[in-house]
Amino acid sequence: MRILVAPDSYKGSLSSKEVIEAMTEGIRRVVDAEILKVPIADGGEGTVDALIFSSGGKIVEAEVIGPLGNTVKSFFGILSDGTAVIEVAASSGLNLVPNDMRNPLITTTYGVGQLIRKALDAGCRRFIVGLGGSATNDGGTGMIEALGARLLDEDGKDVPYGGGNLSRLKEIDIDGLDKRIYESSFTVASDVVNPLCGENGASTIYGPQKGATPEMVNILDKNLNHYAQIVEDTIGKDFKDVAGAGAAGGLGFSLMAFLNAKIRSGIDIVIEAVKLEEKIKSCDVVITGEGNTDFQTAYGKAPAGIAKMARKYGKRVIILSGGLGNGYKELYKIGVVAAFSIVDKPMTIDEAMHDAKRLISDRTEDIIRLFISGMNSSK
Repeated sequence: MRILVAPDSYKGSLSSKEVIEAMTEGIRRVVDAEILKVPIADGGEGTVDALIFSSGGKIVEAEVIGPLGNTVKSFFGILSDGTAVIEVAASSGLNLVPNDMRNPLITTTYGVGQLIRKALDAGCRRFIVGLGGSATNDGGTGMIEALGARLLDEDGKDVPYGGGNLSRLKEIDIDGLDKRIYESSFTVASDVVNPLCGENGASTIYGPQKGATPEMVNILDKNLNHYAQIVEDTIGKDFKDVAGAGAAGGLGFSLMAFLNAKIRSGIDIVIEAVKLEEKIKSCDVVITGEGNTDFQTAYGKAPAGIAKMARKYGKRVIILSGGLGNGYKELYKIGVVAAFSIVDKPMTIDEAMHDAKRLISDRTEDIIRLFISGMNSSK
């Protein structure tokens, strides 16, 4: 029996590799199966680990400006072929901002630009930038500032960090942009197809989860519209309505506008890199999962990408996630045969996260027992 274990991370709790080990323990209690272990990510946390696991390479640690303007410890990956892999979550992530300090009016993507610059210094000229998990809504202005651009107000002074200050923007000076970016190629790994502005834009759809009140959402959306117009005046191109421009609070927009980045599905990039299709073909069942599975999962998150590929080969996919939210049953339409939560009794989210390893192992054991019983019954 061959089982493919390919979960995403349980964000804020366990990395994908830690989830794999917990699932493996549960499987081993039941059967001596061959277990194929593949960390998965969709552009958010764990993307660097997943790509280094499959392609080889190293992690480079760095100190950068975090989302609140303070210094934070961060990292990026360099794959064996020299490609740099950067997770926005590692420098501008929501995980770096305490709940009571979440305010997308002031958070910045400056650290993302610093990581790009450090990778350029290391000789990298090919980049994969994963946009999941950001705390920001600054349109990527912090990133381009770190790369040498200047955002100026009507008095010729630098506009402070954050999407809340973009109403003061009068001019963008790109003369100082690091010229090495024009020698480089950038691929954006994202599961977001939203435009920059409007009712489906970055501020409206994702602002609230980053701490934005309805009043803040209106300010941020208006300011991103203003920023997009200044960008068009500066470079002569309009990226505001391109799918993915709204990813990571508009960071996708600036990556396209100033770094000529191409946006691709994050899970597709990882699936290709880890050669998941070949592994799916050869297995009997696939177990995947994430921190929370709900209606959003079907729109490009890791378990959905795995399910769609597995369905091509008639392979069964089981989801084991921290929680199941509204709309998770939509995944049954694309190849998932069953979905489970790890919890075994009423508990708080904090309790589930604290005890996640045991809960994952126990639920995986239950799933495998049921699966083997079904196999034996069908013989």
